[in-house]
Amino acid sequence: MSEQSVLYDVPGPRQRRVTLIGSVVATVLLVVGAYFLIYRPLDGKGQFSMELWGPLIDPSDESFPLVWERIGIGFKNTLMAAALAIVSSLVVGTLLAVLRVQLKSLARRRFTGFATPLSYLLRGLSALLSAVTRVCVEVFRGLPVVITIFFVARGFPEFGVTFDTLWYLVIGLTIYNSVVIAEILRSGMEGLPGGQAEAASAIGLSPLQTTRMILLPQAFRIMLPALISQLVVVLKDTSLGFIISYEETLTIAEQIIGSLDNPIQTYFVIGVMFIVINYSLSKLAQYVQRRLARGRRSAAPRTGAGDAQLGTEAVAGTTT
Repeated sequence: MSEQSVLYDVPGPRQRRVTLIGSVVATVLLVVGAYFLIYRPLDGKGQFSMELWGPLIDPSDESFPLVWERIGIGFKNTLMAAALAIVSSLVVGTLLAVLRVQLKSLARRRFTGFATPLSYLLRGLSALLSAVTRVCVEVFRGLPVVITIFFVARGFPEFGVTFDTLWYLVIGLTIYNSVVIAEILRSGMEGLPGGQAEAASAIGLSPLQTTRMILLPQAFRIMLPALISQLVVVLKDTSLGFIISYEETLTIAEQIIGSLDNPIQTYFVIGVMFIVINYSLSKLAQYVQRRLARGRRSAAPRTGAGDAQLGTEAVAGTTT
């Protein structure tokens, strides 16, 4: 019996007909509803006129080149902020995840090789640092990202630290997303079988070497879908740059709307562009995950063959 038939009953001809008819009826209802509830009201208000759509889709319109030049500037700024925030969030999040795992490991150590006062001091310091990092993670993860960006942009100048607006946005996004990525990686490492860390310790690897060489690579591979989803969130959150007057795509769109008075058309085009980019990132994540899974499957037979060859050589050596 196949695994598929165990999980659920395969629908018969009647059930397939019912499903097909239901899908057709639902599609027709959606199309009719969209026509009467969306298309006709918008058409009645002239929202499909070329006067509103022309600057966005008609190259012969005199405003078309300027509009797309401004949109191009906005997307360039958006992608620049997203790329910087993604790289910095991955780096800081990875370091924070490793730090939390190491501090948790140190808090369980007894430090038996040290004098008793020093042993208690090291254990207390490890527990304190572990608690501090946990509080920081919970605070920054609990704050809305828009508040984090706002406080970075307003708080840094109060201490005499001034940057370009881009860096305020990148720092705010990094603070929020790095703690989320850190928790994703930490849960991935702590969810691995405990025998792996024990085996690494048995062959003489330090806790840091165990984390860096064994736990962290597996956590990246296992938690890859969640990581990619968080990176998509970083890209979308760059639109919050409008609160600090950063000229990203949404800010440029508002400027275009103020000049052409076509909010539905402009936001529709911008939304489609964001959907295409985010969909491409999701497909990239699926492709990378398939490649990693294929690599693991192809590595298993080679490992088995190598073990068999080593076993044959060992038997031949003992018989000689």
